[in-house]
Amino acid sequence: MAADHAFTRRTAFTSDVIAEATGHHQRANPVLDGGGGPAGNARLTAWTGLLLLVLFVAELFTLVDVGQLITWHLAIGALLIPPALLKTAAIGWRILRYYAGNRPYHDSGPPPLIMRILGPMVVLTTLVLLGSGVALVVVGPDGGRSGLVDVLGQRIDWLTIHQVVFAVWAVVTGLHVLGRLVPALRLTLRPAPGRVPGGYRRVAILIATAAAAVACAIVLVRAGHAWQSLPAHHVRPPGRPQSR
Repeated sequence: MAADHAFTRRTAFTSDVIAEATGHHQRANPVLDGGGGPAGNARLTAWTGLLLLVLFVAELFTLVDVGQLITWHLAIGALLIPPALLKTAAIGWRILRYYAGNRPYHDSGPPPLIMRILGPMVVLTTLVLLGSGVALVVVGPDGGRSGLVDVLGQRIDWLTIHQVVFAVWAVVTGLHVLGRLVPALRLTLRPAPGRVPGGYRRVAILIATAAAAVACAIVLVRAGHAWQSLPAHHVRPPGRPQSR
């Protein structure tokens, strides 16, 4: 009996994830006046998530030859920072409202458990990945390879942190994308009938985020001239040892 109960729980656990990931089940998102409430938050999060996906895919392409494409790597990495912060803020607002007992957000319910586990991991690794990238720009190539701390005899520097976090980020974000891509496309390309208030506000937020992203890219590309002046074979992509 206990084994049957455990099997039923595991089946329900996976079926909920698959149903939402494939678009067969969608959480209710009540529509409120003003900013749209949960429905408006869901649309802003979906649009921001798709923007991040496009930018991250472009960033991954620069890893094919990061030495030759270092300027693009820096620029796209900088473009990612404002939308990543916006998506974190939008998700954080929804979580805050849910746990504060706000009725519309509470009624919409939480995502499947596995997505609730992956979500904080995606946010944390994304912020550390982008933050360590900014740190590398600030400290330059020499500072990026200077040891910060020794762990079990291994020297840890900013470049190592950036690469290790990238590996973890790639796994958790890949799983997150599998679970969230279809729902995001449905929210943006095939939204439910009916107007969701706050559309102009969401567009303004996205435009402001895009402007901030461009400004961030200009600043960081200029600040990263030391990396751009290195010989291409001296720039290590994630997971590849430095050439000697």
